[in-house]
Amino acid sequence: MSLKLFNTMTRQKEEFQPRESGKVAMYVCGPTTYNYFHAGNGRMFVVFDMIRRYFMYKGYDVRYIQNFTDVDDKIIQRGKVEEMDPLALGQKYIEEYFKDAKELNLLPATIHPKATEHIPEMIEIIQELVSNGLAYETDGDVYFAVDHFPNYGKLSGRTLEDMKAGARVEVDERKHHPMDFALWKKAKPEEPFWESPWGNGRPGWHIECTAMSLKYLGSGFDVHGGGEDLVFPHHENEIAQTEGYLKGQTFAHYWMHNAFLTINQEKMSKSLGNFFTIRELLAKFSGEVIRFYLLGTHYRSPLDFNDQNLVMAQKGLERLHTSIRLAQEALDREGSSSNEQIEAELFKAAKEAREAFEKAMDDDFNSALAYAALFELAKTMNGCVQENPAPSEALATAQKTLLELGGVLGIDLLHSVLVPAANDETLKQVMEVVLQIRSRSRQKKDWEMADFIRDALKDKGIVIEDTPQGARWQIRGN
Repeated sequence: MSLKLFNTMTRQKEEFQPRESGKVAMYVCGPTTYNYFHAGNGRMFVVFDMIRRYFMYKGYDVRYIQNFTDVDDKIIQRGKVEEMDPLALGQKYIEEYFKDAKELNLLPATIHPKATEHIPEMIEIIQELVSNGLAYETDGDVYFAVDHFPNYGKLSGRTLEDMKAGARVEVDERKHHPMDFALWKKAKPEEPFWESPWGNGRPGWHIECTAMSLKYLGSGFDVHGGGEDLVFPHHENEIAQTEGYLKGQTFAHYWMHNAFLTINQEKMSKSLGNFFTIRELLAKFSGEVIRFYLLGTHYRSPLDFNDQNLVMAQKGLERLHTSIRLAQEALDREGSSSNEQIEAELFKAAKEAREAFEKAMDDDFNSALAYAALFELAKTMNGCVQENPAPSEALATAQKTLLELGGVLGIDLLHSVLVPAANDETLKQVMEVVLQIRSRSRQKKDWEMADFIRDALKDKGIVIEDTPQGARWQIRGN
């Protein structure tokens, strides 16, 4: 089956045909670095990381670009709150991004370009747009003239007439049309600025992605991705300014967007008080569990986020980890399997799991159905190990298949990281029970058991200290 993906531009699934055989060029909008990235951003990053990994699994050489917006109104405002230089603040949250990205097992982009490092390229594009009549300068600001671009609205399906009638923008008499958008903004007092033909200022939001995607991927690249909230106005404006600059050449061939994240059935919003960051989630759940949950629903379907659903995701992930562990215990035993029926069943299950997985992923990256293939293989492995717990080539093949397919989704099933953080309430409760068992062993003068518990935990990085007030514990290094 050929790989098909849903193209927002055509509103239908299309067979993927790369610009260059064997290669995929992808641009995915990155974060605005004024805070830790939120759960909605997290879904987008995980989704496109999964898509990238599957392209790699299919044998493509993937060039993946994800930018950082490190100069913006939000960054300037946040800098005032934190009493930091805006550019220093942007760098701070770029560094924090990589910490959270590592926890979610996001592959680093081929290049992570920063907006502030590409100002000359943006100025060059804006100059060209002004010279060919698609943009105009007014009092140090430069705007794109939307009504001079005939296909404006082709991505979102909106018309200028409808947008003008329903426009919820402040009236700005300097604009030729209410929907004209800023390419360059005149510098205000105490804001970062760069020199330009129109005076000191800084770029608008949309122009940076045009400059960076063209620099690193060229025109007509394969996939441009982001959350569905970026369809309009961000991606619509990107298309207008880029194809205007390219004089009609195609900007990107496939536009992909993941659906919104909701919180307890409501759209995530600061005004509703249900806005939270991935960093906050990582205090309660491992990055592996969060990633597993984010991919449990097809990327174009809305996903409701709550702790109960995350707990369920953790249990499902634990079942897969358990299957790998039970298989490994069987493979580590001496002897060999002689049950031909079980051998045949395992080989068949591994083959069918791969086929089902690829069928699901080839159909617009349906990770939810791909999960079903993983669980079905794990179920067969568990049954076979229970019936005949002996090492075999077929069991090794099944385990390898499960590990590989999980890896395609960015899930490491071999090395479990499901252990909660040191401040997690579950760990505290478990340690209370462990210390009670050890205390009873000491009361019974069972020193061997008491010492065994202490030494075994020490090997795992948990140190027990006996004090006059009773035993206490801590993670080594804390």
